[in-house]
Amino acid sequence: MKGILLKTALAGGLSAMAFGASAQEATWRVPTSVPEGSPYYENFLVRFADNVELLTDGRVEIEPFGAGVLVPALQVYDGVKDGIVEAGHSTPSYLVNQNPENAVFSGFPGGMGPEAYTTWIYEAGGQEALQKLRSEEGLKSLIVGIGSSEIMAHANKPIQNAEDLKGLKYRTSGPWAEVMKDYFGAVPTVVPPGEIYTLLERKGVDAIEWGPPSGNLPEGFHEAAPYIVVPGVHQPTFLWEVVVKQETWDALADDLKPKLEAAAELTTLQALTHFYDQDIKAMESFRQSKAEIISLDPAFVEELSEAGRDWISKTAAKEAAEGRGEMQEVLTGYTEFQNRWSAESGYLIRNQD
Repeated sequence: MKGILLKTALAGGLSAMAFGASAQEATWRVPTSVPEGSPYYENFLVRFADNVELLTDGRVEIEPFGAGVLVPALQVYDGVKDGIVEAGHSTPSYLVNQNPENAVFSGFPGGMGPEAYTTWIYEAGGQEALQKLRSEEGLKSLIVGIGSSEIMAHANKPIQNAEDLKGLKYRTSGPWAEVMKDYFGAVPTVVPPGEIYTLLERKGVDAIEWGPPSGNLPEGFHEAAPYIVVPGVHQPTFLWEVVVKQETWDALADDLKPKLEAAAELTTLQALTHFYDQDIKAMESFRQSKAEIISLDPAFVEELSEAGRDWISKTAAKEAAEGRGEMQEVLTGYTEFQNRWSAESGYLIRNQD
């Protein structure tokens, strides 16, 4: 009898150990480029962590960390490549200076808005093109956030035409920084997200851009500067991703990989509709504040858009002339889809005045 009980106890212990192992098979520490608690942190990264827990039944744990806790805010990609963390959460906008192909995925003036862009990403080859780019860096990309259009600027001086951009000290990043400098004579500067409010409040810059209305409202930019400039022609939409070393991804059980990919796509779609809802509420709050909302003339919006399209086309052509044709290839697919969308999307009702 004692022998039977001993065997039963051992079997139960081994079963419990086996269950514990299957309950959690991987833990990824995931730093992001924004402070903990920001809308990007909550709406993208925390939401992704929750969806991963749900779809993997807790077998994969995502541990979010705010900017600067594990790696500097603008060095998330490097932190993953260097093996400091298992994964990282950031945006291709911060990589444009390293490889301009990232501009196609960052959102750029003259580019697609959220509807068309999301469709290109998931249905017309955009996601595959981004993964190909990340594969060259030894990374796996999981898109976990596509955003609504941004506020073009919170500014200490009014912006209404091209003349107002000359010499403008402008906190920005990505393709817009290049367009501002090369086409309009502005002076762009990049600082980590956590430093933007202080820079604007102390008039270290004339203007800043950061995110959509609901991303900017909790930052209090409308209290630090008297003007809000719309629409977000500089960044009609934007993308954030979780990147992980390819070998880390390969080490996952095969049945977990599609579940993480599904969690990422679910996060993207949930986050976008959440932004839309929160943006409306944020714009209502802005209109009740002391800040003045400046809506740009459509002709000026088109001027900015055309500059963005010209910049990205010339940049891709330059890359191709130097033997790097990947950007041109991706941009061609992007532009072809954008043109098709523009030509055939007139049937959509968009509820605008």
